[in-house]
Amino acid sequence: MMMVCFRYSRNKQDAEDTLLEGFVKVFNNLKQFKGEGSFEGWIRKIMVNTAIAKFKKTNPFEVIINFEKIHYSIASDENVYDQIGAKVLVNMIQQLPPSYQMVFNLYSFEGMKHREIAEQLGISEGTSKSNLSDARTLLKKMIDKTNKYDLAANIK
Repeated sequence: MMMVCFRYSRNKQDAEDTLLEGFVKVFNNLKQFKGEGSFEGWIRKIMVNTAIAKFKKTNPFEVIINFEKIHYSIASDENVYDQIGAKVLVNMIQQLPPSYQMVFNLYSFEGMKHREIAEQLGISEGTSKSNLSDARTLLKKMIDKTNKYDLAANIK
């Protein structure tokens, strides 16, 4: 569950706070678990909902960056996960603006649809789609920059 919380946090301390708050909710609501589905899935949902609640308290949704003129490319067609390690990818996701990070995580890792994300975060579906697109654009730029840096380091 720490990794779930870590993806939705800016640093380890924030992730630990979310984890602790989430487990308090788990223990307080243990009687509500009906045995339908996995216990791990039930706890995961509580952790994600705790992260969403913390996010909504501290981060207003707004458009942060204009991406109309940003261009990017990835050096090869290989799977991004094959090109960079999981820790590097998580670090990149944590560097995204908070609203982009939240939408990206909910869509990519939790499998939520834009309608569901919009309802959870109190935003429009269009804002959810825009934030996901912008998050992907930023991540692709970070990956491209990482690939260029690695390539330059290997040439020397």
